[in-house]
Amino acid sequence: MSRSLPLSAHYHQRTKYDPQTLSKRGKSLDWSQQPSPFKGYKIGTSYDLKPYLELDRNEPQWENLSYLLLLSYGLTAKIPTFGGDFVYLRTAPSAGGLYPAELYLISRGTELLPAGLYHYQPQTHTLLRFWDNHCWVDLQEACFRHPALEKTQLALVTTAIFYRSAWRYEARAYRRIFLDTGHLLGNVNLAATAHGFRPHLIGGFSDRLMNQLLYLDGETEAVTSIMALNPQPQATSHGKTALPSPVAFNYPDLAEDELLKALHEASMIQAKSSVPPHQPNLLEDKYNFPFCLKVSLANTDAENRYRQRIDWGEDQEDLEETLLKRRSTRAYTGEDLTLEELQLILHFTYHPEDYGEQGLLGDPDYFDLSLIETFVAVSGVEGLEAGCYYYAPKAQALRQIRFKNFREELHYLCLGQDLGRDAAALVFHTADLGAAVSRYGDRAYRYLHMDAGQLGQRLNLAAIQLDLGVSGIGGFFDDQVNEVLGIPDDEAVLYVTTLGVPEQG
Repeated sequence: MSRSLPLSAHYHQRTKYDPQTLSKRGKSLDWSQQPSPFKGYKIGTSYDLKPYLELDRNEPQWENLSYLLLLSYGLTAKIPTFGGDFVYLRTAPSAGGLYPAELYLISRGTELLPAGLYHYQPQTHTLLRFWDNHCWVDLQEACFRHPALEKTQLALVTTAIFYRSAWRYEARAYRRIFLDTGHLLGNVNLAATAHGFRPHLIGGFSDRLMNQLLYLDGETEAVTSIMALNPQPQATSHGKTALPSPVAFNYPDLAEDELLKALHEASMIQAKSSVPPHQPNLLEDKYNFPFCLKVSLANTDAENRYRQRIDWGEDQEDLEETLLKRRSTRAYTGEDLTLEELQLILHFTYHPEDYGEQGLLGDPDYFDLSLIETFVAVSGVEGLEAGCYYYAPKAQALRQIRFKNFREELHYLCLGQDLGRDAAALVFHTADLGAAVSRYGDRAYRYLHMDAGQLGQRLNLAAIQLDLGVSGIGGFFDDQVNEVLGIPDDEAVLYVTTLGVPEQG
């Protein structure tokens, strides 16, 4: 049946939260059916990575790989519950603590790791080789001979086990799955350089071939992204990371529980196709009205540029500690942030190139950041009027577009969560979904959420390093966000990150 909306836009409309229908949408959780956050294999060769976290060992290759996996998706806490089970926390945040992503390693064959397929098992911090065969040619074929794989020996692959998130979030889980994957990719980008790698992100691949390569059925678990690990940390980007899928207009009437599967299938790539010519990015001129308040966050004094950078310590030691101690904030005091603190957080998120001197990766790969816009709703930032601002990253400027304190509205649109009310500022990532789909087909929905998740993770880590509170919110009243921000109804809200002073204890 022919439709007026692409399936991705139809999915987005159908999975919006609305005040009138939210109570009818939800269902009580069957805790006896809660999926395990860990995947196991009955056979395979196990490589224990824990010994290489010890300081007195002198095996840098193993140490680099061990730390990369730990800092990207490793366990950081095991918390007992009243029922006798445990809640596990990892370096990457996940909606509801459900961790739908899995992490695999493909080796071309090195002195370290024989050729084959490996699964990272965070509960034991081990690599399990479950297939010992030369698979690199198949990987290259599935990735349409991407140049990043030509001289690289290792590749990380992320997958999604859909039911882990759908068990709780139902159809909207697809959004959260790719936000969570973006958190994981953000960690890999940050942790890799200090441990001997330059990751190259690959989002354009044959879904069928990649799922076959890892022996996945593609329905319960499917590949979501690939990162080639270049052994030269300072290597430059290989360029395009994203390819388009078709756009589905002919789809049947879909029940709520069919939406996620239908969109994932529609966003698959069967054969390589070119991306339409890139249009000039006009985002920097948006909301640049003569009458609006403009606040520059850039330090134009070259000698004092370091003052607008977060200090991550010698050899990134503070970054690694922050990755391991990161927690989502549960409550804010309602106190103000300083304008400098907000500036530091936004600068770290959007200007990684200024951190090259600290050894941090200066050019992390994204799918297409030109499609994402950033807004900041300010409730309490010293030196900044309350209201909503558009953030122009290249100009490093905030441009005020709404002139009101929206604290109560923010509380409401965040589903009544006190985080929205008591936060000093909320960062919103949005996108023109129509423009994104015209460029990347229905697959754009994946790319947008993974990019927003990666930006959200950088916001997370910057705030934690400054001893501030931070928490991402994937559940909100979509249309009410557009209303508060004063943006068009067809602008898709991807993610919300709250920032503030955390309550102690």
